[in-house]
Amino acid sequence: MKVELDLESGMRLAGKNESGQITYFDASEKHGGNNTAASPMEIFLQAMGACSAIDVLGILRKKRKTINSFKVNIEGNRADDFPKVFTDVKIIYEVNSPDVKKEEVEYAVKLSYDKYCSAMAMFVKSGCKIETVCKIIN
Repeated sequence: MKVELDLESGMRLAGKNESGQITYFDASEKHGGNNTAASPMEIFLQAMGACSAIDVLGILRKKRKTINSFKVNIEGNRADDFPKVFTDVKIIYEVNSPDVKKEEVEYAVKLSYDKYCSAMAMFVKSGCKIETVCKIIN
C-alpha cells in the first residue's frame, strides 16, 4: 500500500492512493490552516468507523439481512499532552432493518472488534478504550 500527500496551500493537503482517489486534509485556523477539510485525527476516527462499518455490513449481508440505512457515530477523547493520542472512543452503530436483531449487530460488531478491523486494532494497541453501542431502528 502506498499513498502520497501534496501540499495545496497553507496547511491543506491532498492525499492520493494508488487508485488515484483523493482525500483532503487541513488544520484549523488555530493551527495555521483554513479549516477547509477534516483534520488528520478526525479522518483517523472516520477511517476506524468505516473499517468497522464495512465489516459489520458484510457480516449482516452474508446473513441475507435487509439494511435500509446504516449509520456510525463516533466520539473520541484525546490525551492532553503530546502526542495527543486517543484515550477513549465511543462508537454507536445505528441499523435500520426490518429483519436484523440487536444481538446480530452486536455479534457482527464483536467480530469486527476482535478479529477483522485493522484500524480498530491500532486504536486498541495504543491503549485506547473503545465502547460500542448498537441500536436497531425500525
